[in-house]
Amino acid sequence: MMRTERPRTIEVFVVVPPRVLLLDIAGPVEVLRKANLEQADVRYVVTYVSPSARMHSSIGLDVSGMEPLPETLPDGAVVVISGSTDEPLPRVSFEGYDAPGQGDDARLEQEIVDWLPRAIRPGIRLVTICSGAILAGRAGLLDGYDCATHHASVARLRACAPRARVLDNRLFVEDGERLSSAGITAGIDLMLAVVAQEAGHGVALAVARYMVVYMRRGGADPQLSPWLEGRNHIHPVIHRLQDAVTADPARDWQVATLSDLAAMSPRSLSRLFNQQTGLSVTDYVNRMRIALAHDLVSRSRLDMENIAEKAGFSSTRQFRRAWNRLHKVPPSRLRMELDNGSTA
Repeated sequence: MMRTERPRTIEVFVVVPPRVLLLDIAGPVEVLRKANLEQADVRYVVTYVSPSARMHSSIGLDVSGMEPLPETLPDGAVVVISGSTDEPLPRVSFEGYDAPGQGDDARLEQEIVDWLPRAIRPGIRLVTICSGAILAGRAGLLDGYDCATHHASVARLRACAPRARVLDNRLFVEDGERLSSAGITAGIDLMLAVVAQEAGHGVALAVARYMVVYMRRGGADPQLSPWLEGRNHIHPVIHRLQDAVTADPARDWQVATLSDLAAMSPRSLSRLFNQQTGLSVTDYVNRMRIALAHDLVSRSRLDMENIAEKAGFSSTRQFRRAWNRLHKVPPSRLRMELDNGSTA
C-alpha cells in the first residue's frame, strides 16, 4: 500500500475588531480557501477570534460566531488582524442581544491590544491588514520592524508606534515574522505572496487567476508579477502550457515539447502563443526562469552557479545575460542590497 504524506497544517487566527472592514477578512481568507482546493501539501485552517462573539461591520452586516481570544497559540500559527473603519457605527439590538456599540469599541480594542503581546511569540507570524497595524503598533509588536498600513492610517501608526519603521507607498511589507499591508485589496496581494512562499508560485498563480486579480511582484513593486506576465488572455490551451512552464521553469521547454502538449504544430503554436501573450515561447520560458532565479537570489543563500542550474540555465553566463535583459541591477548586487535593507 502506498504511503501518503499528511499535509502540513498552518493554523490561521483571524482577529475580528470592532467596526471590522469585511473585505480585509474576506479577501485574504478567500486566498487561503482557494489555496486549499488547489493543492494538498499545505492546509490552512482558519479560526475567527474576537473579544466579542458578535461585531458590527463597516457595511452594516454583522458578523457572529467568533471564538474568544485564545490564551495560547500553537507553534507555527499565523495571526491576522483585520482593519476597521474610522467612522463610528450605531448600536443595534438583536432579539434580546445588544451587539457592541460605540461606547464599547475602545474597551474591545484594548482587549485585543492587551492580548497580542501574550499571544505572539517567536515562531508565530503576525499579519496586519490595513489599520489592523494600529492595534499591533499599540501593542508594541511593530517596534524595530519595517511595516505598512493604509495611507490614511500612516500618521496614526507613527504616532502610536514611534519605534516602528512605517514605510510609505507600500502594498505590503514583510520583515521577519511581521507582515503588514496597505489594506483592502492589498491584503489579497500580501496573502498571495504568503501562499507563493508556502505552496508555490503555481498555486498562488492559480488562486490569483481564479480571483481575477493581479499578483504583484512584491510589496515595493506595483508592477505586474512576472509569474502573471502574458496572462491577459482567455485561451485555455495557452494557459495550460503556461501553467506547465510555471510549475517547472527549469525543465527543457523546447517549442516542440510544448507543441506536443498543445496537440498542434510548432509553427502554429509559436504563432498562437505570440498572438495571445505578446511573447515568443522562448522569451516566456526565460522570463519564468528569471522569476524563479529572482526568488532564489532574494530568499536563499545559494551561489549564482547553483541558482543558474536550478532555474534551468545551462551556465551562469547564460543566466546573467537573460537576467540583464530584464533587470538593471545584477543578481549579486540585488542580494547585497536586500541584505543591507534597501530595495532594488
